[in-house]
Amino acid sequence: MLSPRRSLLVPTGAVAFALALAACTTTPLPPDKAPVPAQPAPSQPATPAPTAPTAPTAPVQPPKPAALHMVAATFAALPGWDKDDLRAAWPAFSSSCSVLVKQPTWKEVCTIGRSVNASDERAIRTFFETFFEPQQVIAPDGAAEGLVTGYYEPLLHGSRKKGGAYQTPLYKVPDDMLTIDLGSVYPELKNMRLRGKLAGKKVVPYSTRADIEAANFSGKELLWVDDPVESFFLQVQGSGRVQLSETGETVRVAYADQNGHPYKSIGKYLVEKGELTLEQASAQGIKAWIAGHPTRMQELFNVNPSYVFFREERLPDPKVGPKGSLGVPLTPQRSVAIDATQLPQGAPVFLATTQPNSDIPMQRLVMAQDTGGAIRGAIRVDYFFGFGAEAAENAGRMKQRGSVWVLMPKKF
Repeated sequence: MLSPRRSLLVPTGAVAFALALAACTTTPLPPDKAPVPAQPAPSQPATPAPTAPTAPTAPVQPPKPAALHMVAATFAALPGWDKDDLRAAWPAFSSSCSVLVKQPTWKEVCTIGRSVNASDERAIRTFFETFFEPQQVIAPDGAAEGLVTGYYEPLLHGSRKKGGAYQTPLYKVPDDMLTIDLGSVYPELKNMRLRGKLAGKKVVPYSTRADIEAANFSGKELLWVDDPVESFFLQVQGSGRVQLSETGETVRVAYADQNGHPYKSIGKYLVEKGELTLEQASAQGIKAWIAGHPTRMQELFNVNPSYVFFREERLPDPKVGPKGSLGVPLTPQRSVAIDATQLPQGAPVFLATTQPNSDIPMQRLVMAQDTGGAIRGAIRVDYFFGFGAEAAENAGRMKQRGSVWVLMPKKF
């Protein structure tokens, strides 16, 4: 199942002007990714802001979500822990520590980790079992399992100039899009952003996908690609690679920003309309539907008002994955996207699920290094399969149930 990965909605009612901009509220996370993942709650339609009071007032506090439970467990209780080759997870853990070491909770274990032999599986296992405690995540409703989807880094074919087959633009961040940091005024809204644009003296929601597709964005093109379907799915994944026709060079197009509108799943839309069954609503199934209904392609895409903008990056090492929201490169098969409002970003996570469209166990240590617009909930994981055709195939079919244990540093 596709999973969108990156827009976080600001609770309506937080501040007076937030009501007027509810449709353009996001955090600066990467793309829509899971980019066709679980569905975030849709934002409410924009409504006129009430008259501003003469004196500043405190923001209305949104209701607190129901609390999840973290239940202490043992490593022996983790299904498949003793069979996982932890050497494969160590590079991802080291990447997480390059960020986490700056936090008091993680400083000691990350510093100790630098002395561990990365090629010694027993030493790595001893390190985790000595300095960490697994805590099983239990959702507020008492569920011990949740949804596990997959994402990947796609390859598109493109050009620096429009022409021939290259008719679909990938856009840079528009100059007229505003980003308002609410946390700079209201600390309780830390990491919350509003996306919008000026209309006279007013800030209004930024253009939707349909508006952008219909507007003249000339001069904002980053690259041109040969497939509008793959371009749409690139936005869902959040980043990808483009092989340029002029030179044969492959560059990375990384998530730069998003228009502020919430991600809406086109797969869910097709199921609700009776066009596909739930089982058919994979990436592969959606693409097959589009191939059979080419005149309805743009209609379908416009169901998702979210739009992702990109920046170009060099690709010095094709083996290195794109950066996730933690700011470190993702490691294929060992990085996941989670809901950072529920679980600690960067933390080691033991995931017990099954292979795509299968009942074959997939139990391994991964790192919570990414987030996504549709990744919402305590037990909601988007698994990064990597780059290439096999990764795309697996990610498109991944829609399994799974359990999660977070490994937290012990307090000595």
